[in-house]
Amino acid sequence: MGIFEDRADAGRQLGLRLAHLRGRDAVVLGLPRGGVPVAFEVAAALDAPLDVIVVRKMGVPSQPELAMGAIGEDGVYSLDQRVLSVISVKQEDLRAVEQRERRLLDDRVTRFRAGRTRFDFNGRIAVIVDDGIATGSTARVACSIARKRGAARVILAVPVASADILATLTEPDEMVCLATPRHLTAVGHYYRDFSPTGDDEVVRLLDAAAERLQRAPSTARNNGLDEDLQIPSEGVLLEGHLHLPAPAAGVVVFAHGSGSGRHSPRNQFVASTLQRAGLGTLLLDLLSAGEELNRANVFNIELLARRLTAATDWLGSRPDTASSSVGYFGASTGAGAALWAAAEPGAQISAVVSRGGRPDLAGTRLAFVGAPTLLIVGSADHRVLELNRQAKALMRCPNRLELVQGATHLFEEPGTLKAAAILATDWFVQYLLPGQGGRRTEASDE
Repeated sequence: MGIFEDRADAGRQLGLRLAHLRGRDAVVLGLPRGGVPVAFEVAAALDAPLDVIVVRKMGVPSQPELAMGAIGEDGVYSLDQRVLSVISVKQEDLRAVEQRERRLLDDRVTRFRAGRTRFDFNGRIAVIVDDGIATGSTARVACSIARKRGAARVILAVPVASADILATLTEPDEMVCLATPRHLTAVGHYYRDFSPTGDDEVVRLLDAAAERLQRAPSTARNNGLDEDLQIPSEGVLLEGHLHLPAPAAGVVVFAHGSGSGRHSPRNQFVASTLQRAGLGTLLLDLLSAGEELNRANVFNIELLARRLTAATDWLGSRPDTASSSVGYFGASTGAGAALWAAAEPGAQISAVVSRGGRPDLAGTRLAFVGAPTLLIVGSADHRVLELNRQAKALMRCPNRLELVQGATHLFEEPGTLKAAAILATDWFVQYLLPGQGGRRTEASDE
């Protein structure tokens, strides 16, 4: 069959599909041994560090090629109950296989990690790469390891996998696969050259990837234009800060809420994440200093929405942003204002993201929002979660509600703000930067 020349060719093709992750604080993790040559090319395409997650398949004693489970680093262990329900394996045989594979795994960890430390996954995107998936056992264990080590998002990326197996995988947040035959008899059938990968090659590729990263400074972020400015609106000058990569294919306008402004550390953090993905950002104060003294203005959603519309019109009048697609990022009451403005007749808004927001404050206008909308809520922010569910039920546009586990209203818990920023970036890349990919688009409830 041979749709890939070899693992390097498969990795280059996979890297093209994952190009939207470039500059997104990702670490690429190859599964030794065969997954590492694929991962090496993916890491090069993303200008990202390369590491390994060491896993071992546990074969059925009478049929060693048939996986009944897998083990991995950090003591992670998984059994394939579907296989065990068909083939009877004695407990002592199961323990013997696990002990043997654990010894081999420990030896391989020592070999691959000699002289190098493991990369920190905490709060980062973990891109797990193998040369193909036949049973899914090792992929499940690898995803569990990445999650256990604090990855904010786990993406499983392979050149080929059985569609039936992919449908059973719940461990990754996202799956990217180039070929998905209904039934896959052997991964090697999809490669013209499927020569075995040795331990020495794995070590050589890890060393080469580390040298490449040190030798070439990252070009993922282009500083472009970065300036403070003022935007006129209804006789008031709104203070703002505009960041534009060169060129700016998309600009995200931030709608702050509850007295927060362009200096908000949380919104500046999210903006920096968007910028690394090639998006422009406009952080601005929707209220003047005098207006903020009147607390009622914070909840004047119509006023805030008019200010957002004025800022959008201003972007349209600039030569460097006139052709840019525009998205809104709203927090707290700013989310209601963003959706109100997006529902205006003739509004050309490509996407909206709400973080811990109050979309319900847009009221009946929710039904008229056309822009694809992502609602991000902390799982521990119970009142706001219920308001978001009610608002979602009124929306007719493509939309999704995503929970960040353990987060409260301000996303102050470790790693939760980064998780929200990654979700927002995925959404805006998908809708503001056409052709650069993104996560799957089907709507869901959590």
